[in-house]
Amino acid sequence: MRILHKVIDFFSEVKVELSKVVWPTPNQTIRLTLIVIIVTITVGFFLFGVDSALTKLIELLLKI
Repeated sequence: MRILHKVIDFFSEVKVELSKVVWPTPNQTIRLTLIVIIVTITVGFFLFGVDSALTKLIELLLKI
């Protein structure tokens, strides 16, 4: 019985905490998701460029 009370207490505390959450609007969610996608793509291209440049540099150094 004690475990059941702990479980019930836990879920009632979860309910209270979730009522305090300020949920984003659908427009905010879409805007922030697009920002994350754009930043991820940008960082991906940047890392690709750095990796390609370093690969070419190492290839040039190893040929000498």
